[in-house]
Amino acid sequence: MSQTVSEPRCELGMVGLGVMGRNLLLNMADHGFAVAGYDRDQAKVAALRAEGKDLDLIGTEDLQALVDALKAPRAVMLLVPAGAPVDAVIDDLATRLQPGDLIIDGGNSHYVDTDRRAAGLAAKGLHFLGLGISGGEEGARRGPSLMPGGPREAYQRVRPLLEAVAAQVAGEPCVTYVGPGSAGHFVKMVHNGIEYALMELIAESYDLMKRGLGMDNAGIHRAFLGWNQGGLGGYLMEITARIFARRDPETGGDLIDAVLGVARQKGTGMWTTLAAMELQVPAPTIDLAVAQRDLSALDRQREQASRVLARPLGTSNGDPEAFLLQLNQAFQVAMAVAFAQGMAVLTAASERFGYQLDLAAVARIWRGGCIIRTSLLEEIRSAYGQQPGLPNLLLDPALSARILAQEEGLRAVVCEGARVGVPIPGLMTALSYLDGYRSAWLPANLIQAQRDCFGAHTYERVDRPGSFHSEWEKE
Repeated sequence: MSQTVSEPRCELGMVGLGVMGRNLLLNMADHGFAVAGYDRDQAKVAALRAEGKDLDLIGTEDLQALVDALKAPRAVMLLVPAGAPVDAVIDDLATRLQPGDLIIDGGNSHYVDTDRRAAGLAAKGLHFLGLGISGGEEGARRGPSLMPGGPREAYQRVRPLLEAVAAQVAGEPCVTYVGPGSAGHFVKMVHNGIEYALMELIAESYDLMKRGLGMDNAGIHRAFLGWNQGGLGGYLMEITARIFARRDPETGGDLIDAVLGVARQKGTGMWTTLAAMELQVPAPTIDLAVAQRDLSALDRQREQASRVLARPLGTSNGDPEAFLLQLNQAFQVAMAVAFAQGMAVLTAASERFGYQLDLAAVARIWRGGCIIRTSLLEEIRSAYGQQPGLPNLLLDPALSARILAQEEGLRAVVCEGARVGVPIPGLMTALSYLDGYRSAWLPANLIQAQRDCFGAHTYERVDRPGSFHSEWEKE
């Protein structure tokens, strides 16, 4: 049944019937839950009704009708653009709901906003969950990864529904209670930061294949297909291989060659970088991925610089097959480094904000449905399962052994990229982070001395505790 009805029988109402909201609501209805959806756009409501004509759901353009259709205590999910639209919907809903009702924000909201909204709604007796959702439109329809944070009792109310619609891996739903407050949205934010890094590393690998080795799109397709079927299996690798096999119906050529080389951002990658800096956790591979998107957007300047700063690319003189093997190893190491940086941010945030994150559980729910799902996550889950207090993923004995066995591939690729002039800052940054993290001594003693010399900021000594200052201008 899809027509609007008056009796309050629905388990959940969805505000926002764009592709994500509509698909997730259809997913819920597929699993036997009576649900209702609202949007001001008649076309979106009509699309819900058409696609769900054989399901137990309601589509309406009247927000009050949505609220009236819900069983008490009510649960309403929002899937609207982050920022002011979320606040506007919450303010409207708050006047229509009763104490004990629940609002769930399923968008990519900034965790700071989530904490603010939760506090404001709590004062009115309303519960609030910040629900991170990953998987895109297909994941929403067939099974996403879900990261709910907020009051545990509020999560328990919708737990059966969320577990039913989440992706399943080895019989386990890819959803778990993440933690209190804004924990769910913080974890989703870092997920997206890792996603930025992985996409940048894949793009750099593509550039090395294309401009470094001179491979055509068919060869690049075969390379990524092989990587996905090997030790680098995962969603991003899978769709990358697929992209290089897609033809452009307009030109008849390869679609990838018709796509503009500009990639912008919507904020979650930048938020991860800002949070990492505020927590004083180095995450340079994620930072670099954000910066590279900004650099790509300077397409007119880059076109001018290609003439003013012209330097022809070198050519790779080695064995292409050997280099592809090294590149495979380089990507595996850099991917592990990117995950390590993201998990380190989560570790620090858990302590600072009291999230009490179970990183083994986070890795578990990322194994299916989400954009960054990869076979590596099973190793990450195992690492944190055996050592819950692990400060950095790179300290795990099993993972570190594999990194040591493959790092020369990364080192060789970085050297070759620098020699021929193909920009691979993500791979370079991953190697520098690895070398810096394992270095028992860093030249920061000079920075301390410089700061004391020009600003009397003092310095610490290796031979005794305390702060010291020297009169550097005096002999």
